[in-house]
Amino acid sequence: MDATWANCSPVTRLITQDEISKASQDDLTNFPSPIFKLKADGRRHFDGVALPITNEKWKERWRSMCVTQANIDPEGLEADDDEKVRKERELEERAERWRAAPSFLRDECNLIGLDEAENVIGIASDWLELDSPDDWLRHDCETALKQELAYASYLGLSTIIVPPPLDRTHAAAYGRALRACLEGALYMQITVRLPLYEPSVLEAARKAPLIMAPPSPILQPPSPGAGLGAGSVFASPVRGGTLRPPTGELNGTWEAWDTIRGICGYNPRLTLALDLTLPLPSEQGILSRWSAEPVTHILLPASTFIPNAKGYPVLPKGTQAFLQTMMQSHPTLVLSGTGAHLHSRGTEDKYVDYLRYLEKSAPYARRAQEANTLENYAQGYQDFLQMPLQPLQDHLASMVYENFERDPVKYQKYEEAILKALSDLSAEERLVLTVAGAGRGPLVARSLKAVERSSRNVAIYAIEKNPNAYVTLQQRQQMEWNDKVTVLFGDMRHLEVPEKADILVSELLGSFGDNELSPECLDGAMRFLKDDGISIPSTYAAYLAPIQSSKIHHEAGGSKDAKEKDREKGLETPYVVMLQAINFLSSDAPGAIHGRRCGGRIQQCWEFEHPRKDAVLDARGLPITNSHNTRSTTLTFAIPYAGVLHGFAGYFEAVLYGTIGLSIHPDRKDAISKDMLSWFPCFFPIKEPLYLPSNAELRVSLWRLTDATKVWYEWHAEAFLPLSIPSNPFFSSFPPSQPHLSGSAAPPSPRVNGAGSLVATSSTLPASPLPARSPLIDAIDLSFGTERSGTPELVLQRDDQDHTSVVKIGQTSLHNPGGRSSWYGL
Repeated sequence: MDATWANCSPVTRLITQDEISKASQDDLTNFPSPIFKLKADGRRHFDGVALPITNEKWKERWRSMCVTQANIDPEGLEADDDEKVRKERELEERAERWRAAPSFLRDECNLIGLDEAENVIGIASDWLELDSPDDWLRHDCETALKQELAYASYLGLSTIIVPPPLDRTHAAAYGRALRACLEGALYMQITVRLPLYEPSVLEAARKAPLIMAPPSPILQPPSPGAGLGAGSVFASPVRGGTLRPPTGELNGTWEAWDTIRGICGYNPRLTLALDLTLPLPSEQGILSRWSAEPVTHILLPASTFIPNAKGYPVLPKGTQAFLQTMMQSHPTLVLSGTGAHLHSRGTEDKYVDYLRYLEKSAPYARRAQEANTLENYAQGYQDFLQMPLQPLQDHLASMVYENFERDPVKYQKYEEAILKALSDLSAEERLVLTVAGAGRGPLVARSLKAVERSSRNVAIYAIEKNPNAYVTLQQRQQMEWNDKVTVLFGDMRHLEVPEKADILVSELLGSFGDNELSPECLDGAMRFLKDDGISIPSTYAAYLAPIQSSKIHHEAGGSKDAKEKDREKGLETPYVVMLQAINFLSSDAPGAIHGRRCGGRIQQCWEFEHPRKDAVLDARGLPITNSHNTRSTTLTFAIPYAGVLHGFAGYFEAVLYGTIGLSIHPDRKDAISKDMLSWFPCFFPIKEPLYLPSNAELRVSLWRLTDATKVWYEWHAEAFLPLSIPSNPFFSSFPPSQPHLSGSAAPPSPRVNGAGSLVATSSTLPASPLPARSPLIDAIDLSFGTERSGTPELVLQRDDQDHTSVVKIGQTSLHNPGGRSSWYGL
């Protein structure tokens, strides 16, 4: 592997306040300031440094103004405390003057000049509590953060890491404060430091600095030789026992983040710095959703590492795998505590070398450097939205054909399928093979190879409607093919051919199978296929999966300055995109609470088969209408972990002939057509992100519709929450104290919040070990059991055999009705 591989994640070093104070006591003969010395030391092994913008003196002054005075009640003091009252009044006045015009004193700042701030990531004061339950404290913390951001902007810093939200109850207040900061700092990226799970786990360390060294008991690093309990939800133990917070807490941090970024309007300048101080959860669903978030930094304290057999620092295997996955987006890695000698051979360069090795040895990175792999071909295309082709409406450029022809896997599959089809036909008869939509001729060339290998007597026709590509076909006929191939110019839907074909070969598939109008094209081409003729491909199916990806959704909606009509159009258009920063929301193993309602993670929508036998034809052999090519489907997905629906990933799978096929289905593509380059997946966005709690069900409706001039898709989704209920359908009519007719106790009363909505409790959950419900669920209306004026009656949808019901908790609008925003022209 090339050791100079350029696509590496930057590695920066966190400089703490203690290090700055210590450096100020060192010999600074060759350095203008301690910051220059520390940056020079860091340049030996790191790409940059991260350091706090301010120091303890700023914290002390702020506290003297904004905290101390709040604890004094001047009206309750005795007369002999007049002096104290006067001082408190002075502090209050001083605080008000600061609020009116916030500013720093020289000795409160660690950074002074532009040279010091160059290539520096700023760290905002970690004592700022934007989610404090105290209104005044929250207000003053917001003012202080705005002051720090203004100073950072003055110094030219482009990124500031802010402290994490610690009280989910006030996550909205945190989000509102950040939105105000983003609107005030127009060119700055604000990065929220966030642990992977429940913020309350970190409550004991609220005042801890970013380095967290020495670690507090709750944040101890993994023990090198400790085992892992079978029931643990974590991949790594901690000293003093395995850390096991309730499973429900694993959703808490992400839900707080979802609230914050929603309030901030999915601002692209609001990003995440994942803090990996705590052991990682072992549930893949908990970890994978961070791949769909804008993670630009990952904080790695030295305490996260464990020593290997030789004493060098390495990461636990679970952390290795997670970090390698996240490294695909090349986040900045922020190392801290690497000089604390926590590992016997853990010098600073060893931590950096290990991370470089980890990234370069990742399967994705290795394949990205191998020729003719999808990862290599797709570099630069990840999460880049492309409009689907319009092959009937537009004439493709030669460069487009060139890109398609770079795919050796697809054409090899076609050649094998043609060879097998020829081998199954009589060797004694003259055969006719027609290539419909020949482009620049790659399928014609592969057909000739298959004919040669099969030793059959075959006449080949090549049909193409693109007048520009037709020139290339004529050139190849004269220079390469001669009389082996007859080239015909015209639209396959209307062209008359000299003779009918035994085999019809086409290359009209789109990322969703039928989205480039293969069914409509082949309807016309079937006129020149014999009654017992073979179509290659013979069938193809479309597949769908709900996904989360704030990045792709933001790209689909355009910039914040886009007009509402343009934004709506962008979010009602299916795209072609090489999906990377996504999270599959659905599960292949729905829990018992879902009964038989839910399918797998990726589900089939519909299928097309050629040649078709069901279309009504006119005298020319053409369908009278296109109604036979309409399709619809309703799919239900189980959502095991809380997430946000941003849209749907679309895939296709095709049978060329016999057992030979093509596939971009994530679970089967490597077995069917590994490293095929021609198709990226489809993405169907939704206009407004839809929150889905743990154990929710998502019902998706998708339609393929058509009229005389176009084909288009419409889509819609509804979210439901399953409830386990007794078999007696009238259970709600019993008061809590009244027993059932059988003598057993009535089910316990559901807990109702102040808005009259049901909050899921342990009594409503099944006994099976399912992921815990989101603690934010409170959307189950109980109006079906009582009369409430002004409240619509709730209708539960129930599966009597499974003794479960579902209650609707959300829905999307109908997307692209009538093809108003996107369509494919016939």
